[in-house]
Amino acid sequence: MFGKRYTRQLIERSAENATDRRRFLKAAGAAGLGVAGAGALGTALSLGLGSAGATQQYGQQGGDAAKEAASDAAVLNFALNLEYLEANLYSFAVYGYGLNEKYVNGVGNLGKVSGGHAVKFKSEHVKQICQEIAGDEVAHVNFLRKALNKAAVAQPEIDFQNSFTAAMQAAGVIKQGQTFDPFASENNFLLAAYLFEDVGVSAYKGAAPLVNNKTFLDAAAGIMAVEAYHAGIVRSALFERGLGDVTNKMSDARDSLDGKADDDEGVLKDGKANLVPADANGIAFGRSADRVLNIAYLNPDKVSSGGFFPRGLNGDIATSGAKE
Repeated sequence: MFGKRYTRQLIERSAENATDRRRFLKAAGAAGLGVAGAGALGTALSLGLGSAGATQQYGQQGGDAAKEAASDAAVLNFALNLEYLEANLYSFAVYGYGLNEKYVNGVGNLGKVSGGHAVKFKSEHVKQICQEIAGDEVAHVNFLRKALNKAAVAQPEIDFQNSFTAAMQAAGVIKQGQTFDPFASENNFLLAAYLFEDVGVSAYKGAAPLVNNKTFLDAAAGIMAVEAYHAGIVRSALFERGLGDVTNKMSDARDSLDGKADDDEGVLKDGKANLVPADANGIAFGRSADRVLNIAYLNPDKVSSGGFFPRGLNGDIATSGAKE
């Protein structure tokens, strides 16, 4: 189908280091797709966090890297960093502990999770919701790690204790000097989940136009749908509990971090339910990778660590967007 030189170039862009390129392609299933499928791998398996945001970020950094999109593995590893956070958040809530050590080792600095503990659920309904979502998020971690094989990054350091307090203070949900424990109650945990579920959906949406291969578009759309289900469930639960005003404050805070756009919407609009944050055409908005990191780092400036990731992400895509 393609010449040997072109085939070699495709493989060269498939992982963050030469040793793992062949393993990466094999683990991701490219061997059964032929060369054409391998060429589409980077776009299709980006799982909605694709190279557009990565290219934008690399462009900010300058040098030769600015001329090329991130490697396939770099994009997948960016997604894996975020899935580590969500999987740990839900795992602690329902089980009282984070990811098993067999799911966290990899390339880069292995970090611990601070501030996590079990939620004392009073509602069996909410408990079952969180248990199901926890299973999905752990499955996402496993999927990405299998696709990346030896190129998978390790779990970075994650802070649930100080970061949620800082986020809620910035949003005006709590006052300076007060603390916010996301695992202290069902309401607290639903608010914590809301902070990231909405961001995840916008990240997947941001890269949807980049997926050209129909086989992988179906897989990416399926994962995006799962994240949207999660966000919708959490938003509905918060609305039913009368916490819409709090979500609006959190939405405004997210908007203040990720650039000039004012797209983020809370659970209330004009005093009524706003469970589906969509535009006039019923379409959700998207975020690039660097803008997702502005929120994760709790910083509107161009930085490489902070907030929920005190020492940054593992992998090449780790810098937030510059203030506009």
